[in-house]
Amino acid sequence: MTAPVSCGTIHGVGLGPGAPDLLSVRADRLVRGARHVAYFRKAGRPGQARRIADGMLRADVIEIPMEYPVTTEVPVRDPRYNARLSAFYAECTKRLVALAQAGEDVVVLCEGDPFFYGSFMHLHARLSGVVPINVVPGITGMAGAWNATGLPITWGDDVLTVAMATLPEDELARRIRDTDALVVMKIGRNLPKLRRAVVAAGREDAAWLVEYAAMPGQRVTRLAEAESVTPYFSILLIHGQGRRP
Repeated sequence: MTAPVSCGTIHGVGLGPGAPDLLSVRADRLVRGARHVAYFRKAGRPGQARRIADGMLRADVIEIPMEYPVTTEVPVRDPRYNARLSAFYAECTKRLVALAQAGEDVVVLCEGDPFFYGSFMHLHARLSGVVPINVVPGITGMAGAWNATGLPITWGDDVLTVAMATLPEDELARRIRDTDALVVMKIGRNLPKLRRAVVAAGREDAAWLVEYAAMPGQRVTRLAEAESVTPYFSILLIHGQGRRP
């Protein structure tokens, strides 16, 4: 009689903002030792998480690319967007559960931190209570961005707000106006709207745009001087100027 196979663990591993040497020791160990490695990517692209891990994976690794069925082709508020992504995450979960129940550990590569606006959160919600799951924290992209400016993001009692550029323009302006320090993510094609909101809040002179933080091609510019539409890996910052000794 064959002995039952013990269940494997799904590891959501934070890779940090983009540089391989910014992984934690634990993340590095798991990535280098994994036989099964899964990661999200856009169809036809290698994927940022996979790029970070390039050169770290063992020779016999089994890669599991999980390709988004939709990114910007369908508006986020369109019911089809959630429906297609929900089915996608359910299928990814099914694949990972099958591996874990066969006794295999799987490392899911996650940009930044797995629990900070990452796709892994949607897997975690579906995997919890089904198979063992472990999360390894990572340095967030926004931390990489404010360190790229060479300035502290908060002082003393400063309140830090993290907002998405996908918010309505008037809501963006209100949040920009009402906070001490600011991080705005998911910029992309929303840059013109974001710029107008920053100007409306009277904070254009304090705003910085960081592109590809901690990655090749990192660029730091004042928002007032930025002209082109920024790529996916871009973050807007306004530094707090609060209490200090």
